[in-house]
Amino acid sequence: MRTPYERAADQRSDRGVAPARLPRPAATADGEPDSEDLAARLRASIQHLMPMLRAQSVHSDLTPSRLSALAALDDRGPLRISELSARMGIALSTASRMIDLLEGLGWVHRRADPADLRASLVDVTPQGRTVLRSVRTEHAGKLATEIARLPADRIRLLHDALPALEALADQVQQGPAAGRTDNPGAPDGG
Repeated sequence: MRTPYERAADQRSDRGVAPARLPRPAATADGEPDSEDLAARLRASIQHLMPMLRAQSVHSDLTPSRLSALAALDDRGPLRISELSARMGIALSTASRMIDLLEGLGWVHRRADPADLRASLVDVTPQGRTVLRSVRTEHAGKLATEIARLPADRIRLLHDALPALEALADQVQQGPAAGRTDNPGAPDGG
């Protein structure tokens, strides 16, 4: 299977453009992978996968942003709306309107925050968890179909990369300074 870089070179060649040298993964002076190159390639790969994962679900009321809110509440909830808006990087008013809508669908509920009775906590309802599980299963099925089309060696590489991708996702969820040490490139964070 050809990489996106190889396919782009083929397209340039098909249009009569001289084939350019394919970019090789960049490395630092000590031979380690270059984090900027990795970031650019990872971003491009994710960008190409997102349309499939964001395609309209059988739940037409569940937009990508609503799905993100539901997932954040399921993973980290119950949360105050202000915490949810910060976690999602959206305005408080936008998060509040989204929660109103999700609550109207019966997918989340609010209750008084025992630490501050002026505030409320939002959590996913059993119905919301059922919807979330259904969408996650649907999306995982689409992705599994595409993964199964890869050659066995690529599937193994993807499998072996998962711990690093999961650690990166956890690090991003914790915030920009979480886990930062004098040697941020070290595998154990130190």
